[in-house]
Amino acid sequence: MPDVIPNLPPVLRPDAPPAHALSALAARFAREVRGNVEGGIVGGITLATADLRPGDVFVALQGEHSHGAEFAQHAAAEGAAAIVTDAAGADRAAASGLPVLVVDDPRGQLGALSAWVYGTSPDDALPVLLGTTGTNGKTTVTHLIAGIVEQLGRTAGLSSTAERHIAGETVVSRLTTPEASEFHALLALMRERGVQDMAVEVSAQALSRHRVDGVVFDVVGFTNLTHDHLDDYADMQAYLEAKLPLFSSAHARRAVISLDSVPGEEIVARTDLPHVTIVTPLIAARPVAADWTVDVRAARQDGTDFTLTGPDGRTLTTTVPALGRHMAANAGLAIVMLHESGIAWDDLVRALHGRQIRAELPGRTQRVSGARGPAVYVDFGHSPDAFEKTLTAVRRVTPGKVLMLFGADGDRDATKRLDMGRAAALGSDILVITDHHPRFEDPASIRATLLEGARMARPDGDIHEIAPPERAIVEAVRMVGEGDAILWAGPGHQDYRDIRGVRTPYSARELARRALRDAGWPVPPPAWPVPYPDA
Repeated sequence: MPDVIPNLPPVLRPDAPPAHALSALAARFAREVRGNVEGGIVGGITLATADLRPGDVFVALQGEHSHGAEFAQHAAAEGAAAIVTDAAGADRAAASGLPVLVVDDPRGQLGALSAWVYGTSPDDALPVLLGTTGTNGKTTVTHLIAGIVEQLGRTAGLSSTAERHIAGETVVSRLTTPEASEFHALLALMRERGVQDMAVEVSAQALSRHRVDGVVFDVVGFTNLTHDHLDDYADMQAYLEAKLPLFSSAHARRAVISLDSVPGEEIVARTDLPHVTIVTPLIAARPVAADWTVDVRAARQDGTDFTLTGPDGRTLTTTVPALGRHMAANAGLAIVMLHESGIAWDDLVRALHGRQIRAELPGRTQRVSGARGPAVYVDFGHSPDAFEKTLTAVRRVTPGKVLMLFGADGDRDATKRLDMGRAAALGSDILVITDHHPRFEDPASIRATLLEGARMARPDGDIHEIAPPERAIVEAVRMVGEGDAILWAGPGHQDYRDIRGVRTPYSARELARRALRDAGWPVPPPAWPVPYPDA
């Protein structure tokens, strides 16, 4: 059967992809060819038969439990032009009757193959590419870059955990960073649509799994490195090592590195790129000098004012439309990355000085409540550091109590759960622990670990366990009143919950609105798609 994953957004491709001779692809990449490649034409490349279009090359990889060559017959039925695979999959692929191109490392060559197919190699004409990595903040920086680009009157593209933007069109994302075949197709589409500047969120997993192979960013940025993803990496040093390749000449031309977390200093020491540094003294892990400084001036529920100061006394004062000092740090990084990409400083000042940055930040400390009643924020943060920073920001603008509502991902880094519970308990007056994406784990077991961390930190704390989340938000709203705040961390912009492999429609933002409305508080109309038919 085909490798279908239900409820996934579509793969984005150029409307008029280039056409190449299959024989030329074979001559360039294959160490062995089985079958006749003469006369074949290639118009695309994919890893998934569910996304395959006639004329595509199907790349069959060795998976954790099976080999992609098992889907060769289906690829042939869907109109594939050929199959690229390794020696282990060659015989099964050949049984499909399609030409088979055997390469030593299909995963490792996928970026180069895709760049060749779509004409998106570093020497080709492409949008200016700005890539951001780090534990927290990379989605925000990516969206801020795109917003500022549009504020400058330029055409923006964006690829983040939340969304893909292509010259004004918005599509929900599949992965934080697309697979290499999808990424190069997206690049080709951006070029086709006239995108001038493209902001990309780059995860550590994307680098480890070759998803940005064949791409050289004009500028890369680093936000921070904190406890997360230790399900994928042995320890924090291994996690850092996974990010370091982005800061090499193989992947980028210039870098902007935040020194707000100590690992930024190691990236500075080890990068071979021309680079500048930036720091936000109010949140930096320790005092350190940098080329650029972000000074926070004021924080409100709807934004944070800051001044960015750089070399030669250059300054710019603006507002990021989000709550918290860490959001000002993200905005400062975005501005400096754009300047390093070639945007003139005077143009940035004209667009931003004394004004608010015009950017949508889906699910990033997003207020969903109205003018009266408790302030309710929905946030995507899912690490101890994110909890600490966001709770601090909410506390700073809340005259009353702060209630924290959160759960944790199943089948993901379990080592951070005690610390998540601790950070949530220490930063809130009332804590409600519920479910998030249980995936294939027992949700009660996940909650038990979170509760353990919370109660270790505050044995006498006002701590509640309420599941499912649909009930938890209703109960949370009943616990607070005018002048109080609720921070619902974890779900952010997401419109589903992953329960035993099924993406169940779900919106924390809409559930929070419903709970407020049912409690008698006024709520604004939703500014997001609502997944519930009866909403």
